[in-house]
Amino acid sequence: MTMDNNKTRIPRRIAQSIINSLKGGVVPRIGLPFITVGRRKEIEALLHDVDIVGDGGASFRFIVGKYGSGKSFLLQTIRNYVMDRKFVVVDADLSPERRLHGGNGQGLATYRELIRNLSVKSKPEGGALTMVLDRWINSVQTAVAEGGISMDSSEFNKAVEERILSVVRQMQDLVHGFDFARLLTLYFRAFTDGDDELKGKVLKWFRGEYTTRTEAKQELGVTVIITDDDWYEYLKLFAYFFRQAGYQGLMVFFDELVNIYKIPNAISRQYNYEKILTMYNDALQGKAQYIGTIMSGTPQAVEDRHRGIYSYEALRSRLSEGKFSQEGHQDMLGPVLRLQPLTAEEMLVLTEKLADIHASLYGYERTITEQDLATFIQIEYGRIGADNNITPREVIRDFIELLDIIVQNPGSNINDLLHSDTFAYTKPELEQKKDDSSVSSQFAEFTI
Repeated sequence: MTMDNNKTRIPRRIAQSIINSLKGGVVPRIGLPFITVGRRKEIEALLHDVDIVGDGGASFRFIVGKYGSGKSFLLQTIRNYVMDRKFVVVDADLSPERRLHGGNGQGLATYRELIRNLSVKSKPEGGALTMVLDRWINSVQTAVAEGGISMDSSEFNKAVEERILSVVRQMQDLVHGFDFARLLTLYFRAFTDGDDELKGKVLKWFRGEYTTRTEAKQELGVTVIITDDDWYEYLKLFAYFFRQAGYQGLMVFFDELVNIYKIPNAISRQYNYEKILTMYNDALQGKAQYIGTIMSGTPQAVEDRHRGIYSYEALRSRLSEGKFSQEGHQDMLGPVLRLQPLTAEEMLVLTEKLADIHASLYGYERTITEQDLATFIQIEYGRIGADNNITPREVIRDFIELLDIIVQNPGSNINDLLHSDTFAYTKPELEQKKDDSSVSSQFAEFTI
């Protein structure tokens, strides 16, 4: 069953991003629908959370899996799904310089990264804050005009401002809502007056780039700035505002939780875990609206009782599985989703998709056959320790390298490459395993 190349023909820019990103061991930010396989249950569970957020609630989840297991891929997949459902999304990779809390601006650095990466469907690669604010004002102007007030009328701007203020007033009772609402009003007036300098200053404030209250007061007349301690409160305000501006809500994605686990100072780690607890409690206790949060990390970063999230007892008691959760019977509605490895069958489907995309990108007729794909997967999954250690990242890297070699060396024999000593270095073990009935059964459907 050779896949029809027409079905996988995608724009060259997207194909290039997919191949280059995967070969480099990172997840492409565009084109994921072309290569998504498996994870149906996980995606359904997370989209259930998204429905809750869209109905005015909040959600919080952890995605746990070892390096290369597909955590980042799943995050990006959900990110694309929710943008299609008219959500605003923000995302950030945690690092030594970007934490949830820090005494040297690390928490604020994370907030700035989130806002820098703010995306919507029409601007999926970040930097969408200005566009969202401008579209909000334009939509209000359109609504007023459709209500029968001419844009040339002296009453038009007054009616628009009244509608803007009606949204702003709803936010004033929220934590920090008064000042946030004041900044929205300033932005609206700068927009209508064509005052780009004032717009820039308001955007600077929203991006968390004011470092002193004095500077903010001099330039904008507000006495507060976004800080390490309260940046999450402003994310909640943004979530509420985005809903009023016509979006479904806000989804927040944090990757690389391992960088919290690696913080050497125990007290600093605890402060970060306390921040997670606050965000988790806000979501589950109804203290936040229209906001969903997903964090991803390794099992060690979560479960280690000395340094991981479970070292913070208040989180461990909330997140630990109950007595009935076990392998094969995971609670998909629980706060922690543990990624199981993609099956050999799923990886076979993925390699076929990648083979078609690679051929389309470099303009050649695909020569690698279904039997070649099956042999490749057999060898990868037949390696010693593959049952516990193989990851999609490793398999994908090997496969794209194989495709690159084939396209650069037209006379090369695929079968020889697959059975070379450098690749099939566990061939004797593989042949032995193929005699085992369980393994033979696992790969039976790959035989062409």
